[in-house]
Amino acid sequence: MERRVVIIEDERDVSRLLEFNLRGAGFVVTAALTGAEGLAAVRATTPDVVVLDLMLPDQSGYDVCKALRADSATADTGVLMLTAKGEAEDRILGLEVGADDYVVKPFVVREVVLRVSALANRLAERRARPAAGDPSGVLKVGPIELDPVTHDVTITGVPTQLRPLEFKLLQMLVAEPGRVFSREELLEQVWEMRGDINTRTVDVHVRRLRVSLGPAADVIETVHGFGYRAKRD
Repeated sequence: MERRVVIIEDERDVSRLLEFNLRGAGFVVTAALTGAEGLAAVRATTPDVVVLDLMLPDQSGYDVCKALRADSATADTGVLMLTAKGEAEDRILGLEVGADDYVVKPFVVREVVLRVSALANRLAERRARPAAGDPSGVLKVGPIELDPVTHDVTITGVPTQLRPLEFKLLQMLVAEPGRVFSREELLEQVWEMRGDINTRTVDVHVRRLRVSLGPAADVIETVHGFGYRAKRD
């Protein structure tokens, strides 16, 4: 099955470099120079991942990311934000508007390709192995019920929409209520990233997950100095 990427980047040299290497990794690549062109390309090609520059000539990458998340047809598309801005607040804002990952220029091309591949692989995981403890495979913690097969999540019986990364993070936590997962462990298991990577990414996504869970947000507990866990019933 083809894996598709749209690159939205106004620096032609950077765009060509990424396009060449992503094609070499087996992706079908479409490149755009502006936010408007990029959004049109995403709608036309339905990519797995968008590599999105923050500083575009017609609009900011933040606005493009918001538009992708607001459209049901593109809400589940992976977004890797690529920018020369490296300040912590810029990275956090990018994640808060819906980016799945963030790479600062100048970057190592191989790292970008690996991150795009990891993100595409995560988003392709639509069927998970049912948990052994429940014949139906449904995971239940407090008011939350999560079906690893259908990816349905309900809170007190009401369906709740989660982003793919939010779903994977929640599934990992509720599969073992009470177990504390370190940020490094979550980063490795959910994001498939290892090494010297900012674990602030985990904190931002946990915060977004709690917002999505609404009244069930307190099911996800912070264990200060260690990480996160799902509350035991």
